[in-house]
Amino acid sequence: MDIVLPNWKLISVSDKKDVEFIAEAILKYGNVDGILSTGGTATRLDDSEIPVREVADFTGFKEMMDGRVKTLHPKIHAGILAKRENIEHMKAMRRRRLSLISIVVVNLYPFQETVAKEGVKLEDAIEQIDIGGPTMLRAAAKNYRDVVVICNPDRYQQIAVALEKGKGTIPEELRYKLACEVFEHTEQYDRAIAGYLAAQRN
Repeated sequence: MDIVLPNWKLISVSDKKDVEFIAEAILKYGNVDGILSTGGTATRLDDSEIPVREVADFTGFKEMMDGRVKTLHPKIHAGILAKRENIEHMKAMRRRRLSLISIVVVNLYPFQETVAKEGVKLEDAIEQIDIGGPTMLRAAAKNYRDVVVICNPDRYQQIAVALEKGKGTIPEELRYKLACEVFEHTEQYDRAIAGYLAAQRN
């Protein structure tokens, strides 16, 4: 039994380099019901007249705590983590009226750039520790067989070409490479945070 669910793509980036390009490519070739986004990314896409839906509107849960909590929601993570070939996963999604998310474009708060500035305060550095971003990236990378995950803007051109060639699908080999890139990226990010915090004790 095939269960057809709405299929969204999520774009939420700190580095907004070429974000309009990848959004337009996804809309054109990505077999998409719509693009979800947050904050400044949503504003930028809307200003460029690219159709976008705010994550808060999608989840029905407004961001809180100065933006610390906005994408940490079952409607986001179930959509990313659901295994499409697992009928029980799909039934659970349908029972709860959830949607799939099959492309995740996320890059992280600029922690390394922040702590490289002279005189940066610990409190300011801590606010640049991304929580929702790595969580979405890791979830999408874990489910790479069903989800395309992109953390590097330099990949956008390659992804656009692949989407066009595959008529909205990305080869599994490329999805695997992108997933590996995510775990390398989040490892470096966490190492930078750990190193900075350790240095503050000295």
